[in-house]
Amino acid sequence: MRSHFRPTPNAEPIAASVSKPTLRSHLLMSNTAIACALSAATAMVTGVCSGQIAYDSANNPVYSGGWSAGQNGGFGFGAWSFNGTDATPAGTYQGMTSSSSLGTAWTLFTHSTSSGLANAGRSINGGLQAGQTFETIFQNPTAYHFYRGFDMLFTSGPDNNPPGANAASLRLSVFQYGGNNWNINDTGSVGTGYSSSITGAAGVKLDLTLTSATSYTLTMTPLNGGAVYSHSGTLAGPVDYVDYRLWDGASGGPNDVANNFEISSMAVNVPEPSTLALIGLGSAGLLFLRRRK
Repeated sequence: MRSHFRPTPNAEPIAASVSKPTLRSHLLMSNTAIACALSAATAMVTGVCSGQIAYDSANNPVYSGGWSAGQNGGFGFGAWSFNGTDATPAGTYQGMTSSSSLGTAWTLFTHSTSSGLANAGRSINGGLQAGQTFETIFQNPTAYHFYRGFDMLFTSGPDNNPPGANAASLRLSVFQYGGNNWNINDTGSVGTGYSSSITGAAGVKLDLTLTSATSYTLTMTPLNGGAVYSHSGTLAGPVDYVDYRLWDGASGGPNDVANNFEISSMAVNVPEPSTLALIGLGSAGLLFLRRRK
């Protein structure tokens, strides 16, 4: 089990060259597409091609009238569930906001500093598989409130965890009774030392990649350019469901960004095929082309 910080990389734009298509280039592009489609059966390296098998965004028109249980504006995920949300104090705990630095976002908010759980989750169709990455962009609360907090659970489902139920294959949490750092619970417990004020400043992109059926790598990339956090560990079980929760907040409503938990998107990305696989397919195609001449 390991974790470390690293600076956010500065990616330089790559200029695209434009040339007249040839039969050879068409063949190579076709082979690339085939390799991407067959990526689950090939070796993996970064930088060749990628795709998504699940995606949803708060910008989807489905949510223009509000966020409700049972909605599904994307693909590859189950419908949203708000089960496990506290009935008291009475009031709405889920809604939409455009006040977040993320833009339009699903938002969780609670109305009492002594009780209240806002809960929202959904299934990952087919479950997260080895080599796949679950990605979500969110902005956690920045206001500090003693003995309150937020967490994200990756479980086997089939529904949200109710109040007091924290068992999960992987749990990320901040509970502010001893600090405001992220903690990780899988088959053990890790205090990351990674501050929720960093991830809450402008939002964060979280990537959970299964490196095997039972192991994973987690990265958290702050959108304000802060240091990237990385951790590897062992899952306590399968990941078929994701559950976002906000506990005992002092929110003034859906636009109270300091106290709310906002989520702008979620996705499952497929692995990328290896360069060797592409070269092999391209070479086979070129050999076939030569034989035709």
